[in-house]
Amino acid sequence: MTAAPRLRAQGVWKAFPGVQALQDVDLELLAGTVVALAGENGAGKSTLIKILAGLYAADRGTIEIDGSPLELRQVSDATAAGIAVIHQELELAENLSVAENLFLGRLPTRGRFGLRDNSELERLSLTALDRVDLDLDLQTPVAELALGHKQLLEIARALSQEAAVLILDEPTSSLSAAEAQTLFSCLDELREDGLAVLYITHRIDEIERLADRVEVLRDGRNAGSLEHHEIEREAVIRIMVGRELVSGHAPASPAGAPAAPADGLIALEVSELRPAGASSAVSFDLGGGEILGFGGLVGSGRSAVVRAIFGLDPIESGVVRVDGRTLAIHSPRDAITAGIALVPEDRKLEGLVLELTACDNLTLAHRSRLGCWGLRNRSRELRSAAEQQRRLDIRAPDLDAEAATLSGGNQQKLVVGKWLAAGGSIFLLDEPTRGVDVGARQEIYALLHELTEQGASIVMVSSDSEELLAMSDRILVFREGAVVGELTGEDRREESILRLALGGSSLNGRAA
Repeated sequence: MTAAPRLRAQGVWKAFPGVQALQDVDLELLAGTVVALAGENGAGKSTLIKILAGLYAADRGTIEIDGSPLELRQVSDATAAGIAVIHQELELAENLSVAENLFLGRLPTRGRFGLRDNSELERLSLTALDRVDLDLDLQTPVAELALGHKQLLEIARALSQEAAVLILDEPTSSLSAAEAQTLFSCLDELREDGLAVLYITHRIDEIERLADRVEVLRDGRNAGSLEHHEIEREAVIRIMVGRELVSGHAPASPAGAPAAPADGLIALEVSELRPAGASSAVSFDLGGGEILGFGGLVGSGRSAVVRAIFGLDPIESGVVRVDGRTLAIHSPRDAITAGIALVPEDRKLEGLVLELTACDNLTLAHRSRLGCWGLRNRSRELRSAAEQQRRLDIRAPDLDAEAATLSGGNQQKLVVGKWLAAGGSIFLLDEPTRGVDVGARQEIYALLHELTEQGASIVMVSSDSEELLAMSDRILVFREGAVVGELTGEDRREESILRLALGGSSLNGRAA
């Protein structure tokens, strides 16, 4: 007799006020398989995950583990059933150590009084970190870790629970290429060990690499599925969005030639900039109408540079000029006044005010210009926000919906839309398509092209080499806080980025 699926969901429905999130959704996970769950933002993926995690109760439908009915009323029910979920937004105790986060709520004890067994905690923690090839000081507070390390820490914590079902929501969204490969190797081993894995991602290359089957949701319904031998980019996209999509643009310059600024002018000049705490200084120019890519591994210093330019972090030394004018940047207000905008890496912590509405977030950076005599003009704010909602296809019940209630991709669109509405001429984008589906990603790319055609200049920090190659006129590669190479024309290849990031040399790229 054929064994029952490790996890089966049948006829799952879920509604929220004004939104039917899921409609009669089915899902099966077999032991020893990886099933990818794909779909545009708002397709219902996050809602289904939260139901399986015990965060939401389904309105209708059944869920089974190994053929036995399961009632998920709370997170502990899912955990007890062997379901471990790693959500897209990290869930770590920032003030606690690495080891304490790994075994939070299940710290090993010894003796009749239940004292914490620090030796056993160290042993278990080192074993857990080894599974994701992560070398960290166990006593380091999580708040001090880079975002990519935090993501790997969550994965290690889930793996340490020896779950029967592992659900990962966009697990590589903040990982470098090398870290992602480590994760993929872990998942290969888990599949061989008989785990059932549900892998949610917008990255089709990851689906092709990992999935035994892909299930696609569209508008809260099952839209179709593909077995491993059927999975290829265009087939997945057709099911997801029902239309063909184009990739990013071709290089702006002829192969082998340096990419010149679109208008021949230098919009942003950075000379010997050393962010506080950095070991190296960085210099570069950004041309008018240019997209300049920042590549490198997580923690290589890319984000530190854009944060310093925007005034989020102090500048230890160096000069920043906009259109030839030297700036004194002490805070984000100074940068905004100079026409500089930042889409930060962590949208929830630094890009949005989650308790405010979509309208409030979209108008936050230019609200003073919409009012009069210091008073807010609500009708003008709504018109401005509605324009960005249409422009970016932000899917929300209405503009008064709290930002916290929107999907991750739509939250990212709010951050981008805020700066588009505010204007400006220089955009610093730190992982701008993190957690954004393939359709929304194309819309953001189109908007970036529109901005550069209008004369705006863009710095794009990305851990996605394919994105950097498709979108950037030039690519600067960072390592240990320094620019170690510049790639242009035919030198712009994924292997060149990786060589420079890991300490080698590119084939023809210029070492800095």
